[in-house]
Amino acid sequence: MTKLSATLAAMLLTLGGLLLTSFAQPASKAVADQPKDKGPDQEEKMVVKEDVVYGRIQGAGLLADIAYPEGAGPFPVILSVHGGRWFRESKSTHSAIKVRQWARFGFFAVSIEYRLIGCTPAPACYQDVLCAIRWVHAHAGEYPIDRQRVFLIGQSAGGHLVSLAATLGEGPFKRTGGWEDQPHDFRGVIAVSAPYDLNKLDWGNGWTPLGEEPVAARQLASPIHHVSAKTKPILVIHSDDDHSVPIRQALDMVQVLEKAKVRHRFVHHKDKGHVSITDDVIREARAFVEEISGKQ
Repeated sequence: MTKLSATLAAMLLTLGGLLLTSFAQPASKAVADQPKDKGPDQEEKMVVKEDVVYGRIQGAGLLADIAYPEGAGPFPVILSVHGGRWFRESKSTHSAIKVRQWARFGFFAVSIEYRLIGCTPAPACYQDVLCAIRWVHAHAGEYPIDRQRVFLIGQSAGGHLVSLAATLGEGPFKRTGGWEDQPHDFRGVIAVSAPYDLNKLDWGNGWTPLGEEPVAARQLASPIHHVSAKTKPILVIHSDDDHSVPIRQALDMVQVLEKAKVRHRFVHHKDKGHVSITDDVIREARAFVEEISGKQ
């Protein structure tokens, strides 16, 4: 080999080594950047599970996100029902709680989907809420759940659904989705910007069960018509300038609650609009849970 050939060979070997090094480094980084399997959140010391099937309807799964602190528990439950006039939004939108946040507060947090009225007419959405409550009780052995401290929170249409659970309970509706042998027990509800009388609500006509007289069906589904001494404690949160659900809905509901001597609290805002799950709501909800749980 000539001196020139030897020099060229050495240069090629050096260049090849540089190229191999250049390609190897990004490959290692790509492996390091791959997402980890879901499971316990080490940084926040909680367990998070998404799209848990809490019920089945003709083979289709009803989904929920859950999060809870690591540890033995048992933890109080907060079960969130989203808004959206029964036909839009989901378990992860602004009208639902953030389950990780509530797990940091020390809760077993659940945020559910339900069948929307554009797909399945009412009362399917309500039957799904009842199914979710039964799921909680059915899984108290699998998860660190305190069955004696189950609370519901709902915004707008979700507030209507949890308020109906607090007043009517199971009512005449068939149990669907599973866990038929479990109870619908819970301690109280937080109703945010909720309607309570569907026949006096401009979008109440969305509640139209098949084969039923609409006005009668909406009256049955109106929490204000079922308030009694058995009604669960309710935190009512509403604002005067709510253009989706008029303040009159809340004022009338509070008057009926007072007359029936139901344990309740009314957070009456002046200028908060159609209140969603804000920091103020979270603060009020946590205080209400503490109050009803007898910790203060």
